[in-house]
Amino acid sequence: MSKSRAYSVSNVVTKKFDELPFEGEWERTLGKPDKAFSAILYGNSSNGKTEAAIRFAKYLTNFGKVDYDSLEQGVSATMKATLIRNHMENTTHSFRLLDRMPFEELIKRYSKPKSADFAFIDSTQYLRITKQQYYQFKELMLSKRKGVIWISQAKGKLPKGALADDILYDVDLKLWVEGFKLFPDGRLNGGGEPYTVWAEKAAKYWNEII
Repeated sequence: MSKSRAYSVSNVVTKKFDELPFEGEWERTLGKPDKAFSAILYGNSSNGKTEAAIRFAKYLTNFGKVDYDSLEQGVSATMKATLIRNHMENTTHSFRLLDRMPFEELIKRYSKPKSADFAFIDSTQYLRITKQQYYQFKELMLSKRKGVIWISQAKGKLPKGALADDILYDVDLKLWVEGFKLFPDGRLNGGGEPYTVWAEKAAKYWNEII
């Protein structure tokens, strides 16, 4: 567990935070989150959830190393196509795709000094952990000043399952994906505008439901 201490008001207002210097469309959407931010990215099937996650992962390689634990798809043809479509070959030294790495191995990996700065868990449902294990991982990532993005299936407009629901109310950023657009909510430091994941598909989806 992280150590607790008491802060005066002056301590708080003069404290320096490690804000990520986001720019352009990502700043307009997410502002400037703290480096050790937490997020849940969720949506229904075929709405661009994985595409949004990979695009976000690619952007984060500008600020550190990124791991993407592909628990649902693994190293598959569909994941290969997503990586190619987003030109992830340009992130060779900053991005690693983990092939269905289980919880115990994730704990060992992120306990090491030179582990990645950001972790994507795809998905919460496939990791199959308890609430206690979730908080164990959360405390580890906070202690190491690392960001974590939980990807979740959805039921309606909410994350699917009790653990995903708990994560929704615990994380800093809530990222709802629908019709190939990402809609941000939560503890935003600026931002707030939707992010278009895939322009052509987003235009088709939103034009059809208007």
